[in-house]
Amino acid sequence: MDPFESSDALEGPSKAAATNTEVPVPWSRFSAWLECVCVVTFDLELGQAIELVYPHDVRLTEKEKTSICYLSFPDSYSGCLGDTQFSFRLRQSVGRSSSWFGQEDVYNKDAPVTLQKEHAHFHGYVYFRQVKDASVKRGYFQKSLVVVSRLPFVNLFHSLLKVIAPEYFEKQEPCLETVCNEIDQWPAPVPGQTLNLPVMGVVMQVRIHSKVETPAGSPVKQPQTENLLLAPTVLPSVHELDLFKCFQSVLIHVQMLWELVLLGEPVVVMAPSPTVSSETVLALVSTIAPLHYCGDYRPYFTIHDSEFKEYTTRTQAPPNVILGVTNPFFIKTFQCWPHIIRLGDLKMSGDLPKQVKVKKLAKLKTLDTKTGIYTAYKTFLHKDKALIKRLLKGIQKKRPSEVQSAILRRHLLEQTQSFILPLEQYLESLMPPQRSMSPWKTPPQIRAFSQDEFMKTLEQAGPQLTLKGDWTGLYRRFFRSPNFDGWYRLRHREMTQKVECLHLEAICAADLLTWTKDKSEVEIVDLILKLREKLTRARKHQLPVKEELLERLEQSIQTIISSLPEDLQTLLHRQ
Repeated sequence: MDPFESSDALEGPSKAAATNTEVPVPWSRFSAWLECVCVVTFDLELGQAIELVYPHDVRLTEKEKTSICYLSFPDSYSGCLGDTQFSFRLRQSVGRSSSWFGQEDVYNKDAPVTLQKEHAHFHGYVYFRQVKDASVKRGYFQKSLVVVSRLPFVNLFHSLLKVIAPEYFEKQEPCLETVCNEIDQWPAPVPGQTLNLPVMGVVMQVRIHSKVETPAGSPVKQPQTENLLLAPTVLPSVHELDLFKCFQSVLIHVQMLWELVLLGEPVVVMAPSPTVSSETVLALVSTIAPLHYCGDYRPYFTIHDSEFKEYTTRTQAPPNVILGVTNPFFIKTFQCWPHIIRLGDLKMSGDLPKQVKVKKLAKLKTLDTKTGIYTAYKTFLHKDKALIKRLLKGIQKKRPSEVQSAILRRHLLEQTQSFILPLEQYLESLMPPQRSMSPWKTPPQIRAFSQDEFMKTLEQAGPQLTLKGDWTGLYRRFFRSPNFDGWYRLRHREMTQKVECLHLEAICAADLLTWTKDKSEVEIVDLILKLREKLTRARKHQLPVKEELLERLEQSIQTIISSLPEDLQTLLHRQ
């Protein structure tokens, strides 16, 4: 038996993919996009209760069901009449498998880190309807249709709900079953491709950015293999919100908000509704893209949340989280938190909305606390007055909100990239030189990250921006944040893989057979076992090396085995 066709070598995605092509798994396409669809209703005796979950055999724990119930309804203070859309994020129960079918996800390999599937949290996207209904005891029809997914595609899933929810509220369960069956026919979410997603007579066309792409605008239309009877509705993005709308009342403080998110500071957003709360929290998290926000964030958080006690304890410092809340009770609960953003309703008008002021935390006392940013934080960098002037001019010229958002997003993106670039350049200098790679030795180590050494590089390679301020102070504070820790761990893993790839290339370029000529059988067998281990690891961890390189190494191993005595050959083939 060929050792490279063993079960070990076939572990992971390749094995799962092979199984999938032979026997289609029910709901496998559906589960690539969604975990489930839930209907939450108000029961007079039970309160919020799950009325329906689709597919019926989806496995949600009781804790997850309870959380979904409470997070799917606005609290009584919001007074949401009519239709309301918002989103939430909840922690998965400990011990559940990271995917329905136990497959390793190939999607995350190609998706940028900010769009990857979550393994420890679910995202919930809610369409809530509350209308007067004399036939109901309470006098109101109250129901939510909730899409639960591991994907952070807020724009796509809210667009999906706008299509299916009104129909569901009219036609009930048969309509939902049809929708889920349609989603089960969707193509897989493949980064870098334009995808057509048909549902209820509408075709949504989306493009998910891939790792290798720079963030861009609308999806590029590509020749489609299928004939579409309907002109598709093109969604400019699967995940981007209207940043300008979200930040319209805090525009002059965008620099401060960017720093608070970058540093992973504890922030509470107090809003008049779950819509404003969830959109503002998601907008804040997106300000540091393409950097991944590594703290916890809850677009809509309630007193019934399973983490309520953990996040509101006064016995320790507030955690690195961004919470969106609507219940005025939280004002008292979060008085010890360092940064609280109190917002009013988001109403787009022709003029610049009144800008909230930065206020002292001591003024945060009463339930009718006025709008403002309650913090003692002093920014490291100066405000970019040119950006504010440009956005103000856009308001005067009645520039569309999406254009204003694009200007704001581009500014934040360039600022984050300028901040990260010196760190990336310093990391490159920690890599061992390629010439030091020897096929006969263990790969050289990556040098340790030194904060002081990095600070010295800033004199020559500091952030290339016109924005002035205390950059060194900002970096020193950043080093203590979860965002630095998460970024460094990810980059170090990528660098370790790169070193492994370079070592593999050096091995493949070497004349292994000649090296074995004057070596003992023990040394040769040891080499074979080490090469096999390297080959298996490269395939299992999907190292970014060409398949022909691995095939060449496999061939070299076979050639070396063939040069050994027959009894040893038999033994090695059995392993």
